[in-house]
Amino acid sequence: MRNAGVLLHISSLPSPYGIGTLGKSARQFVDFLKKAGVRWWQMLPVGPTGYGDSPYQSFSSFAGNPYFIDLDTLIEGGWLTAQEAAAPFWGDDPARVDYGAIWQGRRKVFEKVYERFSRSEPGDFEDFCEDHAFWLEQYADFMALKDRFGGSRDDFPKEFRVRGDIRGVEGAGFYKMQQYFFYKQFDALRRYAHEQGVLLIGDLPIYASADSSDVWAHPEVFRLNDEHRPAAVAGCPPDGFAPDGQRWGNPLYDWDALRQSDYEWWHRRLCHQGTLFDRIRIDHFRGFESFFVIDAAAPTARDGHWEKGPGDAFFARLKERGGKFDIIAEDLGIVTEEVREMLEKSGYPGMKVLQFAFDHNDESFYLPYLCPHNAVMYTGTHDNDTVLGWLASLSPEDKAYAVDFMRLNDAEGYVWGVIKTALVSPADTAVLTMQDILGKDGSCRMNTPGVPAGNWKWRMTERELAGAPADKLHALMRTYHRESNK
Repeated sequence: MRNAGVLLHISSLPSPYGIGTLGKSARQFVDFLKKAGVRWWQMLPVGPTGYGDSPYQSFSSFAGNPYFIDLDTLIEGGWLTAQEAAAPFWGDDPARVDYGAIWQGRRKVFEKVYERFSRSEPGDFEDFCEDHAFWLEQYADFMALKDRFGGSRDDFPKEFRVRGDIRGVEGAGFYKMQQYFFYKQFDALRRYAHEQGVLLIGDLPIYASADSSDVWAHPEVFRLNDEHRPAAVAGCPPDGFAPDGQRWGNPLYDWDALRQSDYEWWHRRLCHQGTLFDRIRIDHFRGFESFFVIDAAAPTARDGHWEKGPGDAFFARLKERGGKFDIIAEDLGIVTEEVREMLEKSGYPGMKVLQFAFDHNDESFYLPYLCPHNAVMYTGTHDNDTVLGWLASLSPEDKAYAVDFMRLNDAEGYVWGVIKTALVSPADTAVLTMQDILGKDGSCRMNTPGVPAGNWKWRMTERELAGAPADKLHALMRTYHRESNK
C-alpha cells in the first residue's frame, strides 16, 4: 500500500519550555498529519542524550529522554506548579534548543517533582518498575553513579565501571521517576496517534554508547579490555568527504558471545522498540554484514579494517524467536553486493534519498525511476541539508540536471517540485522532512555529520505548526495515491 510520512523529531516541536515535548504540541502535530492524509510520523531516537546532545549517543537503549516529559501535563497532575515550571531560563530563541539551559533547568524542575513523588508514589509505579525490570534498575543505578562520580563511565573507579553486584544505588529513585513519567506520556501520545490513524516510526542506532547503562550492565555483549573500556571502536573508512574517515567511538559487539546467548540482548532491544513504535528504522544496517574496526587508541579511522558481522542469519534467528519487527534498513553509504544480498534476504525495505540522485556525469541508483517498490524514498534525512540548502550547494551542472529532471519551476517553488518527485516515485513509502514542508533553508538542517557542535537544535515555532500547509499536502497525497485510509 502506498503511503507517506513526515520526519520530525520530538525536540523540534514548539513548547514554552525550550524543547519539544510529548504534550499538547505533539498532539497538534498528529492532528496536522491526519489532516494532511499522512500515515507515518518518523522520529529520531528517543533515548536520553549524552555527548554532543546527539540522539545517536544515548545513556540507554531502553530509557526515554526526560527532556521530552511535558511539564504542563505534570502541572495538571499536581506534581509541579506553573510558577516552578516557568522559573528556569529555557532559552531565548523559540526556533532553537539551548541544551545548556535545558540541562540545568530540567534538573531543577524534576527535583521539585521528586520531592512530591517520593512522598506519594502513584499506585501504578510499582507495576511500571516490574514491567520494565530488565533495564530500569540498571539504567537508574548507572545514572545515579554518574551523579556520584561525575563525567562518563570511563571516569568511574575501575570497580564501578561494570555493574557486577552493584544494586540499589542511592539516588536511583529519581531516575526511575523520570522514566515513569516519560513512558506514561509516550503511551498516551501513541494511543492518541493511533486513534487518529497515525502510526509511529522509531529510529534505532546500531551501536550503543560507551557511556551507557547497556555497556555498564552487559559488558559480555561488547568487546572491552581488562579496564572495561572499548578494545576497539566503531566508525567508517576514509572517503571523499572525510579524508581521515569517521571515528564514532562506540564499542563494538562481541558477535560470538551474542550468538551463544541466542542474541538475547538484541532480541530484547528490538522487542522493546516494538512496544513504542509501529516501524523501526535501524541505522547503519550494513554493519550487520561487515563492520569497520578502529583500534581504540587510534586518533582517526585511517588504519581501521573491516570484519564480518552476523549477516542475514542474525535477522533470520530474531524472526524465529518472535517479536514485532517491522524494520526499515538504513542501507546508505558503502553498499556492497553482500549488503544488497543481506537486505534482499531480510525482506526489509531499504532507503533512497533524492538528494543523492543527481550527478550529471552518472546514472545514480537513487534516481526515482530505479527505486523498487519495497523501499522508502526520502527527500532528505536528519543528516542532509534541507532541500533549499542542498540546491544552493550543488554545482551549476548538477543543479541544472536536477531542475530539468524534476521539472522544477518558480511558479510552484523548487521545494514542492522535489516533494512531488518523492511522492510520485515507485517506493511504497515516501518520507518528507518537516523543514522542507515549511520551506526552510539550510540554517534549519538538523545535523551536519562530522561537525561536533551546533547540531540537533532546530525547532518549529507555534505559528509554523499552526500554519503548516495540511490541505496542500493532502491534495498531493490524494494525487499520488498515498493518502492515509483512516
